[in-house]
Amino acid sequence: MPSALPDGEPMPEDGALPASALAGAASRPLGFYLHVPYCATRCGYCDFNTYTATELRGSGGVLASRDNYADTLTDEVRLARKVLGDDPRPVRTVFVGGGTPTLLAAGDLVRMLAAVRDEFGLADDAEITTEANPESVDEEYLAELREGGFNRVSFGMQSAKQHVLKVLDRTHTPGRPEACVAEARAAGFDHVNLDLIYGTPGETDDDWRATLDAAIGAGPDHVSAYALIVEEGTQLARRIRRGEVPMTDDDVHADRYLIADEVLGRAGFSWYEVSNWATSEAGRCLHNELYWRGADWWGAGPGAHSHAGGVRWWNVKHPGAYAAALAGGRSPGAGREVLSEEDRRVERILLELRLVDGCPLTLLKEAGLAAARKARDEGLLEAAPYAAGRAVLTLRGRLLADAVVRGLVD
Repeated sequence: MPSALPDGEPMPEDGALPASALAGAASRPLGFYLHVPYCATRCGYCDFNTYTATELRGSGGVLASRDNYADTLTDEVRLARKVLGDDPRPVRTVFVGGGTPTLLAAGDLVRMLAAVRDEFGLADDAEITTEANPESVDEEYLAELREGGFNRVSFGMQSAKQHVLKVLDRTHTPGRPEACVAEARAAGFDHVNLDLIYGTPGETDDDWRATLDAAIGAGPDHVSAYALIVEEGTQLARRIRRGEVPMTDDDVHADRYLIADEVLGRAGFSWYEVSNWATSEAGRCLHNELYWRGADWWGAGPGAHSHAGGVRWWNVKHPGAYAAALAGGRSPGAGREVLSEEDRRVERILLELRLVDGCPLTLLKEAGLAAARKARDEGLLEAAPYAAGRAVLTLRGRLLADAVVRGLVD
């Protein structure tokens, strides 16, 4: 979750939403994102809204403590129940992210999940995910999560090569993420993801292939692979500016993406979103699909973003300010925006085009339709789906997805 918050109108103190946000809610899936903003150390490339103990010392007081965070977040889940009123929908997905959620005790994560279940109920086939740092879990921890209702876990692997991990300031040792997959399977997790990053300065094609081979060999049913983005204000950006490491290269990113698609495809993984591959439909991340398809979700935690029926809102960033608002009986919301129909149309194109089934051509205006025809002729959109009324990216189109989207949204 990026650290910068957008501009917007003020959020009411009680967190009340416009009536338009709740209209037709019963027809839309509902998910929860629970943000845990703590990290043991800050990775050099990270621009997320996270805090180490040193960064919080003296700035958040007892309210920002990890020790009582589960109780604080539970207060926001209860607020969500009041704001959403008599919403009959059971929660379809819960995703605990960060930060490093597994810095909290497993019992804390289970209590946070229980708060969602108690206030809203969970769908019978609900997907319940937590992110995890490989060094912050063991077999006992994972077994407690599984017993507490979690059925999916996502480990941050990033690379199998020590020199690449060092550039990223990752603290885990090579081999530990793969061992975590085995431990998760032994604990009863059917669905396991490994997060990878490609294009790190100093990484070679062979390094990337070795990382993919190690990830596949571990036996997950889902792999996410993201190009390294150098965010301003991060330690990595400062190192690049000082000339200590080279700048990342777009051509290298493209080559690494092609390698990923080839290697993962050969191992039985299929892409279903530009940066995500799974071995089956059941292995896909349903929570992320809710985001990509414009469903409703409540984001609880400092800096977390939410969406319901075309209304988007976001919480204050700092854990101390977040906890103080809830302790005072106020919404932690910092601001919100009501999306226009045009905003929602453009957003649908931006998000759905990244999916394997693409977006309907009926979303496009005249200029966008002309751009889609041109993209098809240039081999960026698949011809058969286009003939059936959908814009679906080819492999080359995935490499140039941002450029294709710019054309389609006029």
